[in-house]
Amino acid sequence: MIARISILTLALTIHTALAQPAPPPDMAKAKQTAETICAACHAADGNSIGPTFPKLAGQHESYLLKQLHNFKSADGKPAERDNASMAPMAAMLSDDDMRGLAKYYAQQKLKPEIAKNVKTIEQGQKLWRAGNAATGVPACAGCHGPAGKGVPGLYPHLAGQFAEYTEAQLKGFRGGERANDPSSMMRGFASRLTDAEIKALSDYIAGLR
Repeated sequence: MIARISILTLALTIHTALAQPAPPPDMAKAKQTAETICAACHAADGNSIGPTFPKLAGQHESYLLKQLHNFKSADGKPAERDNASMAPMAAMLSDDDMRGLAKYYAQQKLKPEIAKNVKTIEQGQKLWRAGNAATGVPACAGCHGPAGKGVPGLYPHLAGQFAEYTEAQLKGFRGGERANDPSSMMRGFASRLTDAEIKALSDYIAGLR
């Protein structure tokens, strides 16, 4: 009887410990990290210095946190998202650091890009709103929303992102170089897109608001 009570007490203790919410991240440290380390590529406010690096400002906190974890190898396994620039950065971050940075950048105001190619606007808009039934490409708006704002916890905010960065990611999904999409969803869609469609779509996304 005593042993049974002890096991029950231990189980309740473990359950209570696991149920405790994580302490809030150190936002002062997150801001300092963003301004002294991340700023070299993403700028202090997450509005990156050039299209090689994605804009992080205003992105969903949950998505940013997932990407940071995906850049970091764990338990002897390779990182889910292979990136030579981000791997050493993520390796230095603790879970709390990642939570702080994700929250910090999510709170920043995005300075969006603009669509630049008038000739492909119609094609990009059609792909975004209706997809391409002939090749089995669904409407991007079905997951990311009509205005490209995404859904927290599910789909990232895309509107206003550098067209060049979006294009590179779509091609990465298509070729399999980027493979951290749940259930291979993006790899499946991107595999059916041509280079011209990817370029038109990426430019259209940059102009979404």
